[in-house]
Formats: sequence, structure tokens, C-alpha cells
Amino acid sequence: MSIQVDFEIRAEVEAGRLILDPFTDELIQPNSYDVRLSSRFSWHERGEDVIDPYNSQTVLNGLVHVVDDSIVVMPGQFILGATLEKVCLPRDVVGQLTGKSSLARLGVMVHVTAGFIDAGFSHPPAQITLEIVNVGNRPVRLHAGMAIAQMVFTRTAPCHVSYNEKPGAKYNGQPAAAHSRYYLNSQVV
Repeated sequence: MSIQVDFEIRAEVEAGRLILDPFTDELIQPNSYDVRLSSRFSWHERGEDVIDPYNSQTVLNGLVHVVDDSIVVMPGQFILGATLEKVCLPRDVVGQLTGKSSLARLGVMVHVTAGFIDAGFSHPPAQITLEIVNVGNRPVRLHAGMAIAQMVFTRTAPCHVSYNEKPGAKYNGQPAAAHSRYYLNSQVV
């Protein structure tokens, strides 16, 4: 089990085992692949209504969806974005999404907690939703097409049940900037 390096990533893509669509060879780094920002963004309008993760109506109420070439993220603002690339992992490779340090130095975090991508994500290939927050003191403009994060790929033993085969794989084939589908989970009492 090891992190894949540049030539291994390239070989996986060329063999069709790892799908990064669109793929650009110049985005391969020594131990990762730079993913770019799509032009689709969404967020919840500011309000007093409580979001209950088990209630779909409260989760979906007040959503704003925007398609634009750039977006300004204000200090303290949280938005969802997505990778430009659609991703499909084989059953023996996991992905780890990590922010670009140059953007982190401006206060921009690109994933709050969801940086791990299971083996077998996603059939059909899907964009990775980004949980973007500006923890800095000044607004930051993000541009569609810019390198926003990097994906690290780690070879593992093949899993018995890959993500796309899992019953209830609620983000398989997800659209860009997919909001929480936690309400599809069973509520534990």
C-alpha cells in the first residue's frame, strides 16, 4: 500500500483504471494530481430556520445555486463548489483531497471534513464536492478552472464492496456541488 507517484498516476489513467475527466498531463504533480474548480456553486441563504440533517425539507430549503466564471468568498462564508474533473476510482485505490497551500495562505480551505474518497467512487464518474470556507480576514475571488486542490491516490488491497456497489451510496454519480443527503441515513435512536 503506497501513495502513487507521477508515472503511476499517468499509467492508471492511460489504462482506464483511474478516470480523471478532463485529464491534463500538466496537472500531474510528483505525488498528486491538481484538480480544478468548476463554475457551479451553492450555499444556504442566511436565516434563522434550523437545518435538521434528518429532514430533507429543511436541508433543501433556502438553497442558492449559481453558475459563474468566478465567485467572491467573504470572510466566514461557507459555500459548496466542485471539481471540474469527474472522477472514477478503481476498487484498489482511495483518493485523498487536500487543499492547495497557496490558497490556504489566503485563508481558503477547500474541504472542511470530506477529504477522503472511497475506493470505487463513482460509477458513473462524478465531480467531487468541495466544502469551501474563507477563514481569512479578507474576501477572496476564486475562478472557475483554477487549480483548487490536489488529489492523492493510494493503492490498497481491493475492497470486497466498492463505494459504487454499496447499498445507499448516496453520492454515487453526484451532480456538481451536491448538498448533504444525510437525511437518507437511518436515524439512530
